[in-house]
Amino acid sequence: MKRRGFSFYLRIYCKILSQDLKSKMSYRADFIISTIGMIFTNIAGFISFWILFRNFPSINGWSYHEMLFLYGFSLISLTPVQCFFDNNWNLRMYVYSGDFIKYCFRPINLFFYFQSEVFDIKGLGQLAFGLGTLIYAWNKIELAFTPVILLKIVVFLITSSLIMIAVMNAAAATCFWITNSFYVMDLALKFKDYARYPITILSPVFRFIFTFIMPIAFIAYYPSLVILRPDNIPLLSWLSPLFGCIFFWLSYKFWMYGAMHYSGTGS
Repeated sequence: MKRRGFSFYLRIYCKILSQDLKSKMSYRADFIISTIGMIFTNIAGFISFWILFRNFPSINGWSYHEMLFLYGFSLISLTPVQCFFDNNWNLRMYVYSGDFIKYCFRPINLFFYFQSEVFDIKGLGQLAFGLGTLIYAWNKIELAFTPVILLKIVVFLITSSLIMIAVMNAAAATCFWITNSFYVMDLALKFKDYARYPITILSPVFRFIFTFIMPIAFIAYYPSLVILRPDNIPLLSWLSPLFGCIFFWLSYKFWMYGAMHYSGTGS
């Protein structure tokens, strides 16, 4: 198959995105209700921190506004997996029915073609709420803001997103081998709730799990330390961009390995 360049895939994606958005806008009521529901879900998380810190001035050295910083950072980091990779939730249905075979005969990258078919616009509501929370916490903590810091936070947000994308890619790809992969996806999604907390409040066992096995700590905790604890940044924080790229690449290879060995016979 002829290798395609970035500009080719960008043009294809823009066309697919345009068609998908037109389809979604024909059901505006559903979009509005879903977006409002997501915003209220995020507000509930905000309120839970407020209630918790009414009784405790800090938790293991983390203040209310520092925890809000983590929460906002995690919401922004998780937005790309919802906006651009939401079709992972449909993968198992295509595989089990045998309909996934239609993606295997296009002269473009299979992973790109499948993922680009769906854009979840509701994720933009989460992005807006996450940005608002992050900016609010940033001002309350009185953090410095320079071009270098801006570059750091953009880089770490992007690479943090790659971690959650990798987790969901790998979880979705299990459907090529097991029949109840929904529960794997659901479990992986539930783990994201731990991204909003510093792992220092957890037991050593869970710190190890969320760092080296299910790397949820790299979604918000380790990257945020670069901004929140500039005088005491652990090595794992600096390695976050590297880990993000490695985990994403491994999840892509795992996803493609399953797709390339797909028989097309359904479940």
